[in-house]
Amino acid sequence: MCGVSGEIRFAGGSADVDAVARISAVMEPRGPDGHGLWHEGPVALAHRRLAIIDLSPTGAQPMVDSALRLVTVFNGCIYNYNQLREELQGHGYRFFSSSDTEVIAKAYHRWGVHCVDHFFGMFAFAILEQDTGRMILARDRLGIKPLYLSQTSNRLRFASSLPALLAGGDVDTSIDPIALNHYMTFHAVVPAPMTILSGIRKLPPATVRTIEPDGRSTDI
Repeated sequence: MCGVSGEIRFAGGSADVDAVARISAVMEPRGPDGHGLWHEGPVALAHRRLAIIDLSPTGAQPMVDSALRLVTVFNGCIYNYNQLREELQGHGYRFFSSSDTEVIAKAYHRWGVHCVDHFFGMFAFAILEQDTGRMILARDRLGIKPLYLSQTSNRLRFASSLPALLAGGDVDTSIDPIALNHYMTFHAVVPAPMTILSGIRKLPPATVRTIEPDGRSTDI
């Protein structure tokens, strides 16, 4: 179990790195083996690491692939990453780590948003295209790994837990009455994309969301 978080700002200017650091700090119990924070212009990404695959520093995140100009944060496990690694090597990709995180990045470069069709596992990840400023958020088919979102008119933040997003500030903490109705009547479950708070949503399971630098987004 790891913790991912980040911010992308739409209205120009730089990401609030301090806010992302506060968000990430709340998730330290999810990843006691390491912490990484990367930022560039309107984007900041952070990761709390529970080291399971590739225990070396080359598996640390946020993972920057300088050749492909991609930055990745990932929580989960891709069970068939070794097979995918061999397949991608056959397409000419060269690897600098033995982690499944790098497999995700190179699979995205090869297959785009449909890379998830190749993954067997549980995952929530974010990939930034440094050249375009486009960000990809994805969640596994069953929604095993969580991904919470807090969006305003000029920025989007995400994190692996709801309390972490609250630490970043600027969140509408009023109770969502529709979510409360679900909670009280349907076995105490609030279905995605809602949460009990009006200002925090969940990326639905089996969703890949492409977020453009101006804030427009599309889902598959």
